[in-house]
Amino acid sequence: MSEFSRRSFLTRSALGAGFMALGSNLTAQQQDNKPTIIQGFDQTDTDIDASQEWKPFSDRKIKMGIVGFGVCQFGAAFELQNHPNVEVVAVSDLFPDRCAGLAKACKCEKTYPSLEEMIKDDSIEAIFVATDAPSHPDHCMKVLNSGKHVATAVPAVFGDLEAADKLYETVKKTGLLYAMFETSSFHDQVFAARKLYKAGAFGKMMYTEGEYFHYSPEGNPIPSYKDWRIGVPPQWYPTHSNAYYTCVTGNSFIEVSCMGIKSIQKDFTPEGNRYKNPFATEIALFRTSEGGMARMGVSWDSGGISGEMGRNRGQYAGYYNEFMPLNEEVKKIAENMNLRKPALPPGVGAGGHGGSHGYLGNDFVDAILRNRLPLVNIAVALNTTVSGVVAHQSALKDGEILKIPQYTI
Repeated sequence: MSEFSRRSFLTRSALGAGFMALGSNLTAQQQDNKPTIIQGFDQTDTDIDASQEWKPFSDRKIKMGIVGFGVCQFGAAFELQNHPNVEVVAVSDLFPDRCAGLAKACKCEKTYPSLEEMIKDDSIEAIFVATDAPSHPDHCMKVLNSGKHVATAVPAVFGDLEAADKLYETVKKTGLLYAMFETSSFHDQVFAARKLYKAGAFGKMMYTEGEYFHYSPEGNPIPSYKDWRIGVPPQWYPTHSNAYYTCVTGNSFIEVSCMGIKSIQKDFTPEGNRYKNPFATEIALFRTSEGGMARMGVSWDSGGISGEMGRNRGQYAGYYNEFMPLNEEVKKIAENMNLRKPALPPGVGAGGHGGSHGYLGNDFVDAILRNRLPLVNIAVALNTTVSGVVAHQSALKDGEILKIPQYTI
């Protein structure tokens, strides 16, 4: 087994083990204000080339605000508070104990009782939104309309195509930066495949598979604000799988046929959840904007290995745990490239979700300082998310082929 394959196996095993730890200690962890152990949030192995040293280019410190410190304490997970070019000047959470916990984690004294109060602070240049998924588009638009750059946890929108269009227009109108912290975008394989794709090593991407399998036991789902997770349509949370195409190529899905699989869990019945959703597993077949195909699956109730994983097949090469070129010419392209992730700034760790957290935070900071687009900018974020929203619509129509809205920069 190659080193990359061994590392990937160990990472996925750790994800599954981490999720199994969720059970009986949950209440005690919450009462002690400790993060719940959730699949993907543990510190996972990642392939970093320390010789690709991070080099500072600016002494400026971005005045940052952070909102949201829920069950997984996501607000402090992306190492923004440790970045040498960031000063976290204010934090917020609706719950006073969580707000205090976020302030402590970020070594920040100023707190606000809500995002609505925080955005009135003109000293803040950018805000990271780590609130509940249904609130992401509304909260991000409020941040942008207050004149601040914004980064958000996934997904960009929550089942709402109209909200996607409004968010897109708000980013365009304000001219401010928007970034979605999609963790699969900095998985080792996606990082390497992205560089290879841009270099032409794949040619056209003919077929991609992505999987986000996250088992949620009946009666013990991950706690969530106002129980938004209970019965959520799988393809409303598609970014961890879809990123294996969109965050490799920068392209989009143009149409979809999706099939849903009914669950034996009572949460996934039209009567058992607010979404009237009957499916806990949804498998989507997409046509891509470059003429290829992609199969993307999201599941809450299937056994086996949990985690985010995928594979790519192009005209000239494939990638599944390792790069597999068809000929010597393509092999030479890879041999002349460094496919390992560069070092992060001093004090910034790679973090969980395949060692992606620190890289996403750093990408957002670097984009602000250099006045460039973040990796998962508004177009990539919406093309990654909205395709799942339409996929769920297709599943409800027994796999009817549906067109997907397109977003560009």
